[in-house]
Amino acid sequence: MDKNAASREIARLREEINRHNRLYYVLDNPVITDAEYDRLMRSLVKLEEEFPSLVTPDSPTRRVGAKPLESFGPVTHTVPMLSLDNALNSEEAVEFDLRVKRFLKLASETDIEYVAEPKMDGLAIELVYDNGSLVSGSTRGDGVTGEDVTQNLKTVRSIPLRLAPDAASRITIPSRLSVRGEVFLPLESFKRLNKEREAKGEPVFANPRNAAAGSLRQLDPAVTATRPLDIFCYGIGEIEGAQFATHFEALEFLKAVGLKVNPHVKVVKGIQKALKYHEDMERGRDDLDYDIDGAVIKVNSLELQTRLGAIARSPRWAIAYKFAPRQESTRVIDIKVQVGRTGALTPVAVLEPVQVGGVTIEHATLHNADEVARKDVRVGDTVIVQRAGDVIPEV
Repeated sequence: MDKNAASREIARLREEINRHNRLYYVLDNPVITDAEYDRLMRSLVKLEEEFPSLVTPDSPTRRVGAKPLESFGPVTHTVPMLSLDNALNSEEAVEFDLRVKRFLKLASETDIEYVAEPKMDGLAIELVYDNGSLVSGSTRGDGVTGEDVTQNLKTVRSIPLRLAPDAASRITIPSRLSVRGEVFLPLESFKRLNKEREAKGEPVFANPRNAAAGSLRQLDPAVTATRPLDIFCYGIGEIEGAQFATHFEALEFLKAVGLKVNPHVKVVKGIQKALKYHEDMERGRDDLDYDIDGAVIKVNSLELQTRLGAIARSPRWAIAYKFAPRQESTRVIDIKVQVGRTGALTPVAVLEPVQVGGVTIEHATLHNADEVARKDVRVGDTVIVQRAGDVIPEV
């Protein structure tokens, strides 16, 4: 086979493999067997080995193979990755809705159109595509500057190395696109990973979020590649070559070009329907194969989002309505004092192991001596344990 014929065959194989990657990892709808997929990949690897000058960074074969790094370089986000204010109850969510209306000078009875989304308990990242090819991937960091984890993100199978819209969609790939998403570890994968680590005598991860963060921040991409990370994209930071009227339209565009968006995203009219969405998601959270800790409520109109703007590092047009902390009862076995980095002393309750929100809790903070006295916590007591903010265990 000459170079021109090889180039055509390589292009065909890449297109075919990318299509099957999307069907399998994004749409959960595989149409070929694993053996057939492996044959396609082997054919591509063989041709690229014969014609190394035809290898490109966005080839499906480039997901793994980068050399280990000494450290992660900094990446400045073109558009800051803002954090969200929290609502801890329905009253605070309603007050958010009223603030939006007051700022926009709308009547209090106006039903604003919102997009409601599951609040993923993962790691926020940004993907940057130039002319459809993935050129950069970074962590959120402080919102302005993150860490360059491009090579590690390339190992995540649900992240396309090259955007590939359906031919029927007639979508033009933008010259530049930055996408915000949340990387996470599915719950079943988390359990398997911890079993494997336990069998090897390695420390287990406390929860799926820690496992996802630890996996993504590996200096060796080959290690990240062994961790079955996944992603849901939730927004656009910057785009050149396309315009949208609503946030939901932007999400539909992301799906159309091959990016994975949470299937439970919903457009709702008015804050009461947003509250109902939150209630439904909280009731059904245990049926999901990933952790969520609330619902995100966003003004759907992008024109209204622009008018609302942001305060400091939080947008006025969105809020994270957290779920109530999960609680379980257990017994205090011991009380120990933990010394922090600054020398601060923190009393910690040692507990009979108990499952709280899908995580085994054996220790919980008692905050300080005054709190121990106020709650009158003693060894042998039966106590209620909750994960504060659904993360830190407390009595």
